[in-house]
Amino acid sequence: MRSYRELFRTPEFTPFFLAASAQTVAQTMGGLALGTLVYRATGSPLLSAVSMFGSSLVQVLGATLLLSAADRLPPRAALTALPLLFAAATAALALPAMPVWGLFVVVLAKGLVESVGGGVRWGLLNEILSKDGYLLGRSVFNMMSGVMQIAGYAAGGALVALLSPRLSLLAAAGLYGAAAVVVRLGLTRRPPRTTGRPSVAATWRANALLWSSPPRRQVYLALWIPNGLVVGCESLYVSYAPDSAGTLFACAALGMLAGDVLVGRVLPSGLRSRLGFPLLLLLAAPYVVFLLRPALPLAAAAVALASVGFGASLVQQERLVALTPDGLTGHALGLHSAGMLTMQGVAAALAGSVAQLTSPAVAMGAMAVASAGVTLLLMGAAKREEPRAVSR
Repeated sequence: MRSYRELFRTPEFTPFFLAASAQTVAQTMGGLALGTLVYRATGSPLLSAVSMFGSSLVQVLGATLLLSAADRLPPRAALTALPLLFAAATAALALPAMPVWGLFVVVLAKGLVESVGGGVRWGLLNEILSKDGYLLGRSVFNMMSGVMQIAGYAAGGALVALLSPRLSLLAAAGLYGAAAVVVRLGLTRRPPRTTGRPSVAATWRANALLWSSPPRRQVYLALWIPNGLVVGCESLYVSYAPDSAGTLFACAALGMLAGDVLVGRVLPSGLRSRLGFPLLLLLAAPYVVFLLRPALPLAAAAVALASVGFGASLVQQERLVALTPDGLTGHALGLHSAGMLTMQGVAAALAGSVAQLTSPAVAMGAMAVASAGVTLLLMGAAKREEPRAVSR
């Protein structure tokens, strides 16, 4: 599969894509509204960052306890139920009487459910397109994510500024409901990819098998840590520029869109496979400029340039799919998603803590330096592993 036209002619891809688009807009609108709501109530960079990305913190629980469900649930039923649950949770966040601690309870519960959703979603995408079309399809989803994040942050920023964060949360809940309808009407019924009942034991066995391979292990670490640390930088946009956070989020989404087009459509496969680590370095390096506390135009340019580096995840996901047996594809991609989101939540909490003690600008620079350092360590480990792989 080599063209976008061929991709959208594939049965079921279009409704699958539209439902995911609606959920992405809902997630970005809801996250910005919640972060603003918490920051106005508390004045805390830490609590604002954790409210936006805290649902990611519990992804590790889903990855260790629930992830076997990703290949054992009927995909259409699961992908219909999940956005309905998200709609209810997002509407609950908009309740005026909800205390701050209650917001965090809802956010963490939502994150636990989301940990299964990633595996179901990306495993189904691999079924719809097959492995030879997965990279192109995932690149389109990443590009959609960039465009929809721009739309979501723009719409969310306007609703927050002109009306209120709570109304933005209610609009996000409505979009989640629309996504559930599209999935139910647009996808066909499929059996689970793997037989048996979901269980903690099955989750642990599959995790152990996936983690036992050194090449897969290195791919997972590259997918999780550098990316997560940079998202820690993003979690401080609200506290760095309270009145212009939507602009920074939109510029980040624009850069991510450019990176996904570059990696998914422009670069030849031979060159693409060699750019995983350089793109991760690009993801971190521009954020060092925040140590100088740049004005909004320079900050926005740095954010956009850095986010081109998110294209590295496509290179790594392609390798992960190639290294994974078909029966574990959903689980493997769910483990990637859960681990990545968990690291993003941890990094958001870490960045918020550093910002609380210093400033958002200092914390963003520190997270960028840490991300680049981890990438250099992973590059060294990969080079040491290459001779061993050849000898085997």
